[in-house]
Amino acid sequence: MAKYSKESQNKVGKAMEEMKAGKLKSGQSGKKVTDRKQAIAIGLSEARKEGAKVPKQGEASDMKKSSPKKKLA
Repeated sequence: MAKYSKESQNKVGKAMEEMKAGKLKSGQSGKKVTDRKQAIAIGLSEARKEGAKVPKQGEASDMKKSSPKKKLA
């Protein structure tokens, strides 16, 4: 089952295109976004606001952590 809807994938794609063109601005400060991860976060945030299928913030990263790290003696 897909974690992200097509709508959210399109939003992230458009945010990436805007970033590459130098037109994507961050929220409050309005500075130009140059970081790839920040552009993805902005796209996902916009998709959440529109009600697209996107995991809750922090939930996707929690899924990666399947087992705790083992301590070395």
